[in-house]
Amino acid sequence: MRIAVAGATGNIGTLTVTALERDGHHVVRISRSHGVDLSTGDGLDDVLTGVAAVVDVTNSTAADPAETVAYFGTTTRNLLAAEQRAGVRHHVLLSITGVHRVEGNAHYAGKREQERLVAAGPVPWTIVPATQFHDFAAMVTSWTERDGVATIAPLLVQPIAPADVADILAEIATGEPQGRYADIAGPEPQDLVDMARRTNSARGRAVTLVPTWSALFGPAMAGDVLLPGEGARITPTTFDQWLEQQR
Repeated sequence: MRIAVAGATGNIGTLTVTALERDGHHVVRISRSHGVDLSTGDGLDDVLTGVAAVVDVTNSTAADPAETVAYFGTTTRNLLAAEQRAGVRHHVLLSITGVHRVEGNAHYAGKREQERLVAAGPVPWTIVPATQFHDFAAMVTSWTERDGVATIAPLLVQPIAPADVADILAEIATGEPQGRYADIAGPEPQDLVDMARRTNSARGRAVTLVPTWSALFGPAMAGDVLLPGEGARITPTTFDQWLEQQR
């Protein structure tokens, strides 16, 4: 099966490409480094020729909500329009658990716009909401660290291994469109501060953590907001098992 991965050079994109190729599929990589620009649509028509399904794992690092919504809006419209022209039969979007429960976060605002466009778009679709990844805590501290001190919100999460996410995306892409898929999550809840401490320690990094709600994430994300809903698909890899691979 010929399957395209948008955002193919990112963390989840690379793992998804690996999972698809492992299962014998022909993978088309969509990224600027492969000559395709989702922001302009340049190169999309050529690479989508003969593609049966597209997995969209693109990301945005913009901190401004309007900028993030504009980015995801433009890239998603361009991708869906090119898919329609090419006769793509299935669009698979990786989204976020709780994306409709959190206001004021730029990335969540962009993902909501992306979901809206996909659900209203011309290509049959599956939206896969995932909880935060196992490497999320250390990533947050890398964003906020100054002189060995990093702020981090005491979020309650149920993190999922990136490789497990990729395996599910690869599985879904080869099947029929399912609309909104169940939340996918790791097997156990974790405290984000503890995750950051343990991950940085395993990687040999000395970072002093300052738990606070006044940095990147506010109280809107407190409690069970980021946890998976009922009927979630629980993946096998624990945080401890993933952490062993970081040493």
